[in-house]
Amino acid sequence: MKLALATWNGRISPVFDVARQLLMLDVEDGRVIARREETLPGTEQQAQADRLAALGPQTLICGAISQPMAAMLASTKIRVIPFTAGDVERVLGAWLLGTLPNPALSMPGCCGRRRCHGGRGGRKTQ
Repeated sequence: MKLALATWNGRISPVFDVARQLLMLDVEDGRVIARREETLPGTEQQAQADRLAALGPQTLICGAISQPMAAMLASTKIRVIPFTAGDVERVLGAWLLGTLPNPALSMPGCCGRRRCHGGRGGRKTQ
């Protein structure tokens, strides 16, 4: 499975709509077998969504994301785990353990809101 994390300076990027960096991971049997960095346009929403879709992840882990962007990604069958914050490796570890979303890795002020729990569960195979 392919996993994408929107990143910025070693952390989850605070806003996906304008993110410029992605960490793309190939995961098999709960282990990362390949990783690479990719760039995003970080400009208009459609270009951002198109670039992500072209990279082919099944799941995106990101910080805040606008409703229109989330809808665009949903139409491409990309599962989004939004409102995530923290160190990339810590977030990845939580996802590999199946513990995202996680209050300890949620954006400040996000916990307890319904939207934080829209991307239930960590890794899933399809």
